[in-house]
Amino acid sequence: MTNKKVIELEDAVVKFVGDSGDGMQLIGTLFSDTAALRGNDLATFPDYPAEIRAPHNTIPGVSGFQSHIGKRRVHTPGDKVHVLIAMNPASLKANLKWCRPDATIIVDSDIFDEKGCTKAGYTTNPLTDGSLKAYKLYSLPISTLTREYIEGKIGDLKAGMRSKNMVMLGVVYNLFGIDLKVPEHLVDKKFANKKTVAELNKGAQKVGYDYAENNNVFEEVLHVGPAELEKGTYKNVTGNVATAWGLLAAAEKSGRPFFLGSYPITPATEILMELAVHKSLGAKVFQAEDEIAGICSAIGASFTGAMACTTTSGPGLSLKSEAIGLAVMTELPLVIVNVQRAGPSTGMPTKSEQSDLYQALYGRNGECPVMVIAASTPANCFYYAYMAAKYSMEHMTPVILLTDGYLGFGAQIFKIPKMADMPEINPPIAEPNDPDFKPYIRDKNLVRKWAIPGTEGLRHRVGGLEKMDVEGIVTTDPQNHQRMSELREEKVKKIGDFIPEQDVYGEDSGDLLVVSWGGTEGAIRSSVKRMIADGHKVSHAHFNYIMPLPKNTTDIFSKFKRIVVCELNMGQFVNYLRASLPQFTYQQYNKIQGLPFLVAELKEKYNQILEEI
Repeated sequence: MTNKKVIELEDAVVKFVGDSGDGMQLIGTLFSDTAALRGNDLATFPDYPAEIRAPHNTIPGVSGFQSHIGKRRVHTPGDKVHVLIAMNPASLKANLKWCRPDATIIVDSDIFDEKGCTKAGYTTNPLTDGSLKAYKLYSLPISTLTREYIEGKIGDLKAGMRSKNMVMLGVVYNLFGIDLKVPEHLVDKKFANKKTVAELNKGAQKVGYDYAENNNVFEEVLHVGPAELEKGTYKNVTGNVATAWGLLAAAEKSGRPFFLGSYPITPATEILMELAVHKSLGAKVFQAEDEIAGICSAIGASFTGAMACTTTSGPGLSLKSEAIGLAVMTELPLVIVNVQRAGPSTGMPTKSEQSDLYQALYGRNGECPVMVIAASTPANCFYYAYMAAKYSMEHMTPVILLTDGYLGFGAQIFKIPKMADMPEINPPIAEPNDPDFKPYIRDKNLVRKWAIPGTEGLRHRVGGLEKMDVEGIVTTDPQNHQRMSELREEKVKKIGDFIPEQDVYGEDSGDLLVVSWGGTEGAIRSSVKRMIADGHKVSHAHFNYIMPLPKNTTDIFSKFKRIVVCELNMGQFVNYLRASLPQFTYQQYNKIQGLPFLVAELKEKYNQILEEI
């Protein structure tokens, strides 16, 4: 290694691609965890195929894992790829468009035979026809190396060939000059209960590493130095795991028992799975028979005094809509997590969109207001899940937390906070034998008391039928219904007095304000940074609090000549802003392809708008 030229990089985007059974998610995760332990900041995104076991070596069956590692703050999984690892022709064909002009491409040459290339849609072999001459191509006999390695070590050769992903990973570690001690530790941890499998995979990594080293495959070593991070304990977490942890933290801080009632649905299932692991922390997790049963069980748990939650994706949120109305009518706390995916209907279950905002804001019968919050990074899913629970309990109202597939499946370095530093959560629990208790007496913020069943002297009635103000008696009185509807609406609006003011990245006035929400923050923040570096008066306002909007939103908007709202939908947030703040003129930029924004395409839109000024 000492004789090789070291190329110092500020950051590197590495993408592993292959068939859905090739273990790309595993080696992508191991590579990312290794980078994290070496001190890199990172953001990742696994790219799952929507098809289950599509035919081998076909475009629909390509699975990928992209990792963006850096010695500076990393905001996105990255646009264009520095290093592409392709296990077969189909994965190369599907992902070549994401490569930089000078990208390094490493392939398993054994799979690029005439049959494999034809099945993937090539008319000639891309390794030999000159079509890849713009790239640094490394064509390596990965399958052959794997076969030679496993012979005599395992009886089932077909099963043993699955370790070719580890051979390829060893090659990549050699390219980045990574000593195998750290990744070997991670393999031991991953396969702690399968020692034989762990040893086989560690050996496979060494085969790939030694082949690259002994044959001097790479004349250069790519090096990404450690990032400057604050002191603390860090963990590489996905957004779904961070969401689960945030909910558990809120339950602990509030002193309420935690209950999750949910039905598995992509891409939200991992929240349920993570919470199910933590029974020792008091978590009660119920996997219901369907979406409706999931949310109804959570409402029942909330009625009994639990910090209750249900998790889902867009189709499941549709099914839960009537029950959300029940939670609004009963004025019980409930957190509804929606990990958005492409729709409508089943849509593209493994692809992400921001297309459920209308549903979160308006998708219920009657006048049925709820608070809506949106997380914006895998790591801050923790904090917004925590805050969703805080506002829900303290204001006795359902809160919808929107994340999405990019956030839920994506990973980021997360600094684990101290519970003592988290905001206090004070649910308005009614005291026993309170002589003034009535089910709908409200405080100055229009919040009613949370009367736990079985508490002495607090017998009361709640349900889906309209109740008399204060007394809680079932009634169809027209004037009372209007008053109760207005009170429920005003209660949610009053939460705006408690949420933080909206901040602006860049100058607080200028030519263009870029507005965004949810999981697009990283790409848009990166694009605005580059516009500022180019000398443009562009700023960025990214919204996490949607309903109600931060109180200073009008003041911010008034200081810019142009406002453009960027969303991964057809324009749901921009239309909400047009209805809420009609005094401003909004331009919009929308993408609805199941793909994230690219920095280059965003900059092109900004420049187009600036030319009109």
